This record gives sequence, structure tokens and C-alpha cells, in this order.
Amino acid sequence: MQNNSLAQQKPWYLQPWVWLLIALPATAVVGSMASLYLAVTTSDGLVVDDYYTRGKAINRDLARDRAAQTHRLEARFDIDMTRNLVTLSLKSQDYAPPREMKLSILHPTRPHHDQQVMLEQVGEGQYTAGIGELGRGKWYVQLEADDWRLSGRMQMPLTEPVVLSPRYTDVITGPS
Repeated sequence: MQNNSLAQQKPWYLQPWVWLLIALPATAVVGSMASLYLAVTTSDGLVVDDYYTRGKAINRDLARDRAAQTHRLEARFDIDMTRNLVTLSLKSQDYAPPREMKLSILHPTRPHHDQQVMLEQVGEGQYTAGIGELGRGKWYVQLEADDWRLSGRMQMPLTEPVVLSPRYTDVITGPS
């Protein structure tokens, strides 16, 4: 009788519980291999190698923001993605506009999507330049010339022109 029960028993590879026990560690191995592949082949765009140098440059950037505030600068620009063209208007009360300025359009997390274009003057306070394709989403914008800088952000696609004005303000905290 005992011989008969052994003959009716299935081999181990036909048992469902055996495959369940094999599948759990196998899934962990496949998942860890996929994670290792992603870690090796992609870069973390948020990590900066020269953080100390960039930290020291913050005071210099704040001085450039103060200079934009002193000149009472305001820039308004629009991006025509059908013609890949940026048009910008710069207003100031006491500042003679430069012949060209640098416009940086920066993606928050993917630096390989960043673009920098040189805007050339086409009229009094009017500038234009060609631009590459911009994807949908949030972008940071910096306009720079000489000793000043204007910063802001925009959401693509644009529904209205972007206005950049000085961000720096002296804030005094504590008892006076």
C-alpha cells in the first residue's frame, strides 16, 4: 500500500508550492538587477559635484540681483514654438540696454534639456533669438547681461508672455 502512494505522488517540478518558493527569490534577483542597471546607466541631475564653489558664488549672484533692482529692470518675453523664436522687451528707467544678452532656459531636474541663447538687439529695448524645442512643464529662466541678472519661471506651453523682474529684496528680521 505504501508503494502505491509513492507511485501516485508527482515529481517535485510538478508541485505548485515548489515553484512558488523558487519564484519569490527569483523575483528579488530580477528586481535588484534592474535597479542596478538603472543606477549605472542614468545620472542624477540633482547632485552637483562642486557644491562648495557653487555655494560661494551665491553672494555674487545676489549682487547681480541687487543691480537689476537698482536699474529698475523689467523684461517681458514670449516664445513662438512654431517659428522657434524668442522675442524679448527690456524696460528700465536709467539703464542703457546692451547690444546682446544671454537667456538661459533651465529644466528643474534634467540639465541636458537646458538651453542658452544670445539675444541680439533688433530695436530700442527689443531683442530676439532662435531657440530649440522645449518640452511641456515647468522651466526656470535667467536673463543676464553685464552686472545684472533677472530670474523667474515659466510653464510650457506659454499662455501669456513671461515677465521677469528683480527678485532680490533686503529683508531685515529681528527687533529693531
